[in-house]
Amino acid sequence: MPLKAVGRTDALAEDTEVVLIRQTGGPEVLSVEQSRLDPPGPGQVRLRQTAIGLNYVDTYYRTGLYKAPLPSGIGFEAAGVVECLGEGVAGLRPGDRVVYAIASLGAYARLRNVPAERLVKLPDDITDHQAAAIALQGMTAHYLLRRAYSVQPGDTILVHAAAGGVGLILCQWAASLGATVIGTVGTEEKAEFARANGCTHTILYRSENLVERVCDLTKGAKLRVVYDSVGRDTFVSSLDCLQPFGLLVSFGQSSGAIGPFETRILAEKGSLYLTRPTLWTYIARREDLVASASELMAAVSRGTIKPRISQTLPLVEAAQAHRDLHSRKTVGKTLLIP
Repeated sequence: MPLKAVGRTDALAEDTEVVLIRQTGGPEVLSVEQSRLDPPGPGQVRLRQTAIGLNYVDTYYRTGLYKAPLPSGIGFEAAGVVECLGEGVAGLRPGDRVVYAIASLGAYARLRNVPAERLVKLPDDITDHQAAAIALQGMTAHYLLRRAYSVQPGDTILVHAAAGGVGLILCQWAASLGATVIGTVGTEEKAEFARANGCTHTILYRSENLVERVCDLTKGAKLRVVYDSVGRDTFVSSLDCLQPFGLLVSFGQSSGAIGPFETRILAEKGSLYLTRPTLWTYIARREDLVASASELMAAVSRGTIKPRISQTLPLVEAAQAHRDLHSRKTVGKTLLIP
């Protein structure tokens, strides 16, 4: 039941459903529990969450690939409604619709307290479900296309996992910037979906030779940039798709972490560049967060980016959502609904 807002809004502790990890492992370690939520502290806002975004990085914390003190919450992204404010919060009021990404672990919850500085107000024409579907992945696409490498009209780029959450947004946005997008996918069904969302060419990575196809498509010129969220399985082939001085943007590791390698391989393959960026670095400053979110919301409003929500599941079915993600059943975004 929503709390009554009075002035600064003094709140009481309240019970909430939350998904916790008490040990790392498979989807079965996700435990739905009742937890007592303290009143929001100074600089915090209590949210009644309406839609929670599932991201592949969540599985890294669940499996222990990324470390968090246990027991731990999970998830980084959600949209919701402001219920009450902690001391010193300005610019927000109860009833505001907001979204956040990369605030802190613990998004899989009905209610939670979030630092106000990590929240962005939603425009009236963006729904809560749309916001939760594109905040983290959309801002990731923004820094990949505009800051890690500035995509220009006429560029040809390679996007791995083009039918995935970030991949679809990358393809849509890059195409609107005038780039030719080559995307890798696992099935013809996903290839068709990627082509409908900005991909000019698709490569079926299970049956086609990636480097040979890239060489054919670029008439031997290869690429100035490759966006790789797959990691171990595609690292070397991604490098081989680059022209001299090309850049590999390695921003994920769905196939596993890239092992140690000799840096001279970058010289031998054409004085290549390699970066391993994270969204957190690019939106750590409040002004960068607001600028990124504003550009993203504007792109959604004008139809450049069309959020693709493949399924919505109740919060209590978080384990099933992780199973579906691992089995590659989903195309686009999965939302958890408290």
